[in-house]
Amino acid sequence: MRFPTFLLAALSLSAGTIVFGQSSSDYDRALAAGYRAQFTCSGLFNGKKDIFDIQRDELSGIYDRVAPIVNQLEAVTDFTDKHVRVEYGGPQPRYSVWNPNTGCTAMPIGWKAPMEGGGINIKRPDIDRIAAGALDSKNWPMGDKSYPFIAKPKSGRSDSNDLGKSIALVADKAFDGATYGNGKTSAILIVYKGKIISEKYKKGHDKHTSQRTWSVAKSIGGTFAGYVAHKNGLDMNASLNLWANKDDPRNAITIDNVLRMTSGLYSDTAGNRTDPIYMGGGSASERTTSWPSQYLPNSKFRYSNNDILLASMAVRKAAPDIHPHQLFDKLGMTRTYAETDWQGNYLLSSQVWTTARDLARLGLLYMNDGVWPYGENGAERLLPKDWLEYVSAASGPQPTRDLGYGATFWLMNNSEGVPKDAISANGNRGQYLVIIPSLDLIIVRRGYDTRQKRFNLQLFTRDIVSTL
Repeated sequence: MRFPTFLLAALSLSAGTIVFGQSSSDYDRALAAGYRAQFTCSGLFNGKKDIFDIQRDELSGIYDRVAPIVNQLEAVTDFTDKHVRVEYGGPQPRYSVWNPNTGCTAMPIGWKAPMEGGGINIKRPDIDRIAAGALDSKNWPMGDKSYPFIAKPKSGRSDSNDLGKSIALVADKAFDGATYGNGKTSAILIVYKGKIISEKYKKGHDKHTSQRTWSVAKSIGGTFAGYVAHKNGLDMNASLNLWANKDDPRNAITIDNVLRMTSGLYSDTAGNRTDPIYMGGGSASERTTSWPSQYLPNSKFRYSNNDILLASMAVRKAAPDIHPHQLFDKLGMTRTYAETDWQGNYLLSSQVWTTARDLARLGLLYMNDGVWPYGENGAERLLPKDWLEYVSAASGPQPTRDLGYGATFWLMNNSEGVPKDAISANGNRGQYLVIIPSLDLIIVRRGYDTRQKRFNLQLFTRDIVSTL
């Protein structure tokens, strides 16, 4: 579905552009309305949350630019056609439209219901995945039926509790708002030797509750690149091939460069905010390819949403018939939604919704070095051999901080008390997936932190490790 240029212009322009011929405050209201529509839609239909939970968690602690406006606006939900509408005083309400494959899509100004919604409407095989019973009847990890894990604590401990209880004592402290910082924890899940040994959720959340991953989606996007590489031989050193002019120097940027945040492309802010795409109804293909080069590829680390969006487009261009949900469903990640813009570009920089258990399933894939041993037809390789080594290698320029960076994963090799092989997928507001192959240990922490109130992942990981 395409729209005339004049209809898209209002919300596809660069941040800071005057919109509707008035002032930038009109643009902020349009962004705020888009934010409320998008995350109300995703919270309701992806996350299966109630509106009070969404109001408290998804619509608080958000971007300063839109925070004062968001909660002044009313969201109207159509539960039959599954879309959310928000009026804000602009030329048309902002809409976000849900489909069962890719979740919610922010629609541009000019979209009118009941026209076909956004996303990629390809039927996922497990259409009953929303029903809890369909998964509760299958054993972990392909389903959510699990058994208690019993093991003795390490020698020398004075208590007689089993290992699961010892770990639970540490995990409980993640919710006290003091021991590991004053962040707001919503879920803790610990998987040891393939089994769930500790699991706890805040009130109103459970094992079926999906949350936005924020930048954990980048690591999911990197995993999807590996899945495509295994299935069709995609070369990580191949050009992005996203600029039509063959003489464009940006064609020297490789998939590996963008997975490692070393494209050299200019970005307007640290992290490269992508408000026009996430909130404004813009498209990744129009927005991300417009930035000029500031450095040569592989000469400078610059954490950027655009790099991962470019990687996602390049991977999809190389393999248009392969989709993230095909990987998710093989792993039993049936409550995970990789959302797209209205043109069908996957937004694997931030817009993935998933559960704590689904993140742990992703961790299990890495724990087995890209082989999934739990399928109905036996073990199946889903990622190239040594893909774990690839994403864990600090082969490019590194960030100037205590964490290193591989290919879409952070490296915890300088974290006190944490094994050198530990890697993590980190996202805003306290989303974490820690994978420690040497200990066969996976740690998932979900939250609703703010910039002022954060969770100390390294300290928490150290305490879990020391308990083992």
